[in-house]
Amino acid sequence: MGLLDGLLGQVMGQFEANVLPGLLQKALAQTNLGSIQGLLDKLRASGLGPQVDSWLGRGANQPITADQLEHALGDKVVDKLSTTLNMPPDQIFGFLAKWLPTIIDALSPNGQLQAPAHR
Repeated sequence: MGLLDGLLGQVMGQFEANVLPGLLQKALAQTNLGSIQGLLDKLRASGLGPQVDSWLGRGANQPITADQLEHALGDKVVDKLSTTLNMPPDQIFGFLAKWLPTIIDALSPNGQLQAPAHR
């Protein structure tokens, strides 16, 4: 099972890397943030600029915690994201903490955020 599990994990990782940016953009469009850029602006305004800058830059991505995201974004955003992503509210911030650095890094190959491809 180890080989099959490894292959399945690799396929799921590629799927998530290709699909998640578009899903996140669609979900954010339903919030007062409006877009991934709006999300990054909100995180910067909440004191999380070093993390955001690391995701946009060429170096290692700094992590972000679910608690930091919850403090920065609040309940209204999580409720909209929960509905749009069909995910329980208590899982949204953990999901974002796991994937946001990777998504932003992938969307900014030259240090500038690019719109996700529509899938």
